[in-house]
Amino acid sequence: MTLPKDIHYRSISDVAALLNAGEVNSVDLTKATLQRIDEKDSALNAFITVTKELALKQAEQADVEIRSGRSRGPLHGIPVAVKDLLVTKNIPTTFASNAYKDYVTDYDAVVVKRLAEAGAVLVGKTNLSEGAADSSSQSSAFGGPNNPWNTDYITGGSSGGSAAAVAAGLAFGAIGSDTAMSIRQPSALCGIVGLKPTYGLVPKHGAMTLSFSLDHLGPMTRNVRDAAIMLQTIAGYDGNDPTSVETTAVDYMAALDRDIGKLRIAVLRDGVYSIADEQWQNGTLRALQFFEGIGAQIEEVDLPNLEDLYLLSSVIISVECAAFHAERYKLDPNSFGSVLRGAIEIGQQYSGVQYVQAQRARRLATEEFLAAFRNYDALVLPTTTSPACLISEDDPTMVGERMRNTLPFNALGVPAISVPAGFDSRGLPIGVQFVGQPFAEARLLQLAHAYEEEQGYGNRHPDI
Repeated sequence: MTLPKDIHYRSISDVAALLNAGEVNSVDLTKATLQRIDEKDSALNAFITVTKELALKQAEQADVEIRSGRSRGPLHGIPVAVKDLLVTKNIPTTFASNAYKDYVTDYDAVVVKRLAEAGAVLVGKTNLSEGAADSSSQSSAFGGPNNPWNTDYITGGSSGGSAAAVAAGLAFGAIGSDTAMSIRQPSALCGIVGLKPTYGLVPKHGAMTLSFSLDHLGPMTRNVRDAAIMLQTIAGYDGNDPTSVETTAVDYMAALDRDIGKLRIAVLRDGVYSIADEQWQNGTLRALQFFEGIGAQIEEVDLPNLEDLYLLSSVIISVECAAFHAERYKLDPNSFGSVLRGAIEIGQQYSGVQYVQAQRARRLATEEFLAAFRNYDALVLPTTTSPACLISEDDPTMVGERMRNTLPFNALGVPAISVPAGFDSRGLPIGVQFVGQPFAEARLLQLAHAYEEEQGYGNRHPDI
């Protein structure tokens, strides 16, 4: 069966239609994806593990089911990838660290299981910062990933491999994790869509931890509709995850096609959270002009406690990171790379009293922020203050600047999505971030989709 020449850059929804019509089959699609990984990933280093045998087995099963009219939905037969901190049965989960390079479980993470139940085909596990603890993914024990738009530049982190794989057409979608920026920032730097859902919406059972009270899992895709498709699959309560929240089921895909209605958009007044590279600021202004053009009410606001939430979260991440790695670190500290080792050692310096105080202050700050934000559909701001830099110029100390526009929303637990917003003078992608109300993913996806449909930046792909 001959596949369309541009099949690797088609959307999940488009390819699903081809599969269901019998115009393509999952085995050929999966073989083509695996071949593309084989040909292109030497330049990108997006994958730590390629799961060829599993992928072909899942693809064969998908074809049998689809041909017999038993479609499981839009992900059935679609090649996807997951960040290599989600455990996979009988397949190593390395956390991009020599300390965990031989770690294998006899079960799948809930998100991996849900993807399989939806008929998705797992082609591999993607590269990341070691322990998900840096902002460029260059600390990976297996070498950092490279940006598909220009391989001399960083992908962002920590889900840098997922971002590179999706942007370069090595997977139709991927799962990332986000503790401070790690879905949204690499998505922005690689020109794709990245959604950090509300805390508790997507279960984390089977996800290795950076910071259990700030970690989120979410989709990374080439457009908003595909993000809705993946969210529909992975969201929902799981009793094995103590942070999972029971909510009313929502049809995220149907929400995209509804009338957007009247929007009320918040923009921060002058301050640290509106400071960014000028070209990224201009990308945000273009997004605001779009919303204003469709009748949205744009309001400059002072939303409280963002700086406090940023500082408190930095303490919380360090302590929880040190706690997760404590036993293994005590046994063999030299198996950890310098960046992750540094994060652990910083966390060890805080006392229990300081950690509890930080969590209590975070709760109060969150209540005040959400009260001030309650009447808005979204807050709009640049995804990051810091554009992609050359790999040769990357430095772990850049993490603070890179997460300034994203980390507070992990502390708040609210949903946030990064969407392509153009390209800078170097030809590298720019991203704009929309932050929404708790568990209002449908509304957030709806306005992100409306913006995406108008501006069309996501229709461009790297020449790789």
